[in-house]
Amino acid sequence: MEQMGFSICCLSCDAPDIAGSQRCRDCISSHIKVRDKISSGVATSKADRLSREFVTMLANPTDFIENTVHSETMSYYKSLIDKHQGKSQPKTAEEVQERFELQRKKPEKSLIRDVASNRKRSTEALNSAEIEELLMKISDKPPVTFSEYWEELLQDVNELLDED
Repeated sequence: MEQMGFSICCLSCDAPDIAGSQRCRDCISSHIKVRDKISSGVATSKADRLSREFVTMLANPTDFIENTVHSETMSYYKSLIDKHQGKSQPKTAEEVQERFELQRKKPEKSLIRDVASNRKRSTEALNSAEIEELLMKISDKPPVTFSEYWEELLQDVNELLDED
């Protein structure tokens, strides 16, 4: 619910907070529909834009803590979420230091890095035809054969060596 920006519903819910309960599943299902309805299509009115901004703020309250208009509300909202999840504000300097250390040690998430890490690596070397095909796909220049490319590269290197 927090990722959807609907933690406020959990905070004010009268049902026991048991993950996976029927009540939670029903709420999550209905909130998914609401979120999809709010975010589908082009925002055509101020109400559409405001509702999208509001859901974004509720989904990531920490991103708006330094916002001059919403900082107090978002800080309070984040503290309510933390309290609901059993987290508390650090009270001593040691607790603050400990939180900073945990944050530093937390691995950074990167979608690009994660996808690259999960790619299967090929141990086979590409032949010249495959290399030419790949070059054609990624280049906006007219296709050049691998041997022409290699000869052109050698000429450039020789010219650089001759200049010295």
